[in-house]
Amino acid sequence: MKSLTNFNFPISLASFLLVSIGILVIFSSSKELAIQQSVFTVIGLVFFFFVSQIELSSIKNLIKPMYIFIFILLMAVLVLGFETRGSLRWIPLGVFNVQPSEFAKPILILFLARFWSGRLPSWQNIFKSLLYSAPFILLIFKQPDLGSALTIVSIWLGMLFAAQVSVKKLLILALVFTLIIPIGWSFLHDYQKERITSFLTPGSDPLGKGYNLIQSTIAVGSGEFLGRGLGRGTQSRLQFLPEFRTDFIFASIAEEMGFVGSVLILSLYLFLLAYFLRVAQRVNNSFNLLVTVGVLSMFLFQVVVNIGMNVGLLPITGITLPLISYGGSSLIATFLSLGMVASCAGNKKGIKSTHAKLYNL
Repeated sequence: MKSLTNFNFPISLASFLLVSIGILVIFSSSKELAIQQSVFTVIGLVFFFFVSQIELSSIKNLIKPMYIFIFILLMAVLVLGFETRGSLRWIPLGVFNVQPSEFAKPILILFLARFWSGRLPSWQNIFKSLLYSAPFILLIFKQPDLGSALTIVSIWLGMLFAAQVSVKKLLILALVFTLIIPIGWSFLHDYQKERITSFLTPGSDPLGKGYNLIQSTIAVGSGEFLGRGLGRGTQSRLQFLPEFRTDFIFASIAEEMGFVGSVLILSLYLFLLAYFLRVAQRVNNSFNLLVTVGVLSMFLFQVVVNIGMNVGLLPITGITLPLISYGGSSLIATFLSLGMVASCAGNKKGIKSTHAKLYNL
């Protein structure tokens, strides 16, 4: 374990500011939920600091058991989970509920990093990595949770890039995925199909299929430059805007804090992503590189998709905004992922591997 004085200031500062904004916005509508989010933050910070002090390569023997444990939890959700808005995502554990799909993300990153370390990017290994990812993707999609399932896919794709899969192979994979999209459409639930069709023509059913998208864009636009002020957003406070503490919290922030608040959040995310790239450039082995790029892929996908759907540029998929949206499992799992990057950033022994040298980021 590293010295406890190895404190990662860039990640700590950016994450603290983002989570503080989230708690502040939640507090403006619900003091009770804000207190709960604060408790989740403290727990998440404990995990963050603990993981950041560990040499991740030293726990490689624990990664496979953790993968199996999360797989069992995802199976258990279908049996023990309780239904909320037509989805089975949470396992009740007395005073709180656990969402295994959130913890599947950092665990899969560790598993794929262990898998790709020292392996060549052959077609055989590409299919093996997909085979290991598929159980998580399918079980999460079964809940159904399309947003988290797509996040898992983005992690897998991002780590293919870090594993130095050739551009030719990536293009072939892209072509294959494009060809099977029509097949995947038939497996979507009706409400998921409606979200996509409403994105294309929201005005065709403004009080039905297109309601969420229309209300979200209204909230974003009504904030103007400085916003209406905390607790004064009519779209969220009068509950025209659905899920304004989770999926649509960015629209709520844009309404109450305006363009200035939105730019502040985007700047903090950009700072974090740029820092991840810098860590990926400086890591001293392929395992740390893969872990860093895996977290980068997860963060980038969730931020782009969540904000994109809030401003009407992407279909609604139910993805939370990292560190800001309300939710204990999501927040703690995010801090775990940040701790993994902090661990990689603090491991400065040795020299860069061939993997790291190839990325002139």
